[in-house]
Amino acid sequence: MQALPIFMNITNRRCVVIGGGEVASRKVAMLLKANAAISLYSPDLCHELQALAEAKQITYIKANFDTSQLTDACLVIAATDIEAVNIAVSNAAKVQNIPVNVVDSPALCTFTMASIVERSPIVIAISSEGNAPVLARYIRTKIETMLPTGYGKIAGIAGEFRDKVKAKFATTQQRRIFWEGVLQGPIVERILSGQEAAARKSLDALLSDNAEATHHGEVYLVGGGPGDPDLLTFRALRLMQQCDVCVYDKLVSPEVMELVRRDAELIYVGKSRDQHTLPQEEINDLLAKLALQGKRVLRLKGGDPFIFGRGGEEIETLMEHGVPFQVVPGITAANGVSSYAGIPLTHRDYAQACLFITGHLKNGTIDLDWVAMSRPRQTVVIYMGLVGLAQICQQLIAHGVPSDMPCAVIQQGTTQRQRVVTATLLDLAEKVAEAGMKPPCLTIIGEVVKLREKLNWFEPSANAVNLKDIADE
Repeated sequence: MQALPIFMNITNRRCVVIGGGEVASRKVAMLLKANAAISLYSPDLCHELQALAEAKQITYIKANFDTSQLTDACLVIAATDIEAVNIAVSNAAKVQNIPVNVVDSPALCTFTMASIVERSPIVIAISSEGNAPVLARYIRTKIETMLPTGYGKIAGIAGEFRDKVKAKFATTQQRRIFWEGVLQGPIVERILSGQEAAARKSLDALLSDNAEATHHGEVYLVGGGPGDPDLLTFRALRLMQQCDVCVYDKLVSPEVMELVRRDAELIYVGKSRDQHTLPQEEINDLLAKLALQGKRVLRLKGGDPFIFGRGGEEIETLMEHGVPFQVVPGITAANGVSSYAGIPLTHRDYAQACLFITGHLKNGTIDLDWVAMSRPRQTVVIYMGLVGLAQICQQLIAHGVPSDMPCAVIQQGTTQRQRVVTATLLDLAEKVAEAGMKPPCLTIIGEVVKLREKLNWFEPSANAVNLKDIADE
């Protein structure tokens, strides 16, 4: 290590920037985040810096560089495109023992600006000591994807309870063990999901020897998206990696299931039309039962939990039992599958509205709102409509939808096993049957389907293997 990484408090302290271009603007932005009092010297300014000067966020002096400009500065940054000026700034700062950074010139610097991951008050700095700044930024990007934005809130609340923890535990080791338990438990998840009041209440309970709070589990209601694991949210992936039990549906793709924590208990509760491994009421009770045993329960659903995912029914039961939970939205099938099929759901020339419909009701019938589904200049997306597809098409035609309305049925959309059948409303059911399409499928009806031939971009592998089919054999 050739440079000592330190964090310097520059709040309200004079920091000098020499230069007025875009590079200087980026450095000024970083200094402003640290609440520095910035004096900037340059013959002219770029648009961004001009706006900051007019807003009195920086002090701008229109001038060429002079050594007197560095008087009383706590640090200096040279960001001009004139090498002679940069060298002069570096030399003058060194004579006055002021830390100096010259952009893209490590030999002229006494300190370098790191790539920052900011979760204030948590700040992570990555430096290549000026050798490979692009690599440092790449590493920063990797860390950004792994570190939830709510970690700053965790640090803030930990600060609030610091004195209480000191009063409760006499030794550093006891305090360390306490905080390690907190950071690996449900309290952190409550903070990250925005339930800060509940987190504070749980911390108070822990410090008051409330045994119940230390053994309470939690349910994560997570949308697994339409199938492609790359469409998972950061939060979904994090919770999938830390659950004790995973209760999952048939519509969760095998690729997504591969990302669930390896040693988690897996409980399959998949449902098909008229075939339920467990009735919904028993699933609701199972989630509450597992959480009350102190387990972290991942309820993993295909698509989004609140769009035909019965998530609302499940959290009603959890609330009745006082079980903590959080809901993580997922990309619903309508968005993901239509995008991968090259079919925009809305388009100024074809559709100004989009209607999501479930293909069968709770009682198993297909008595849908045909009038609403038959309105012009809209796209109709039907979930779970494969079994009653012929009747749906007939009813729409009977309610005034043109028989030549473009339609598409997409099977296992967003995955390498995606198949698409396009047709008109008149012959859709026949073509889907001829193609041997099987659930899970999504049906799209509307003029926007015309755009598929032009906008289709996703090419699934012809040799893709269905991992679940292999597992079922």
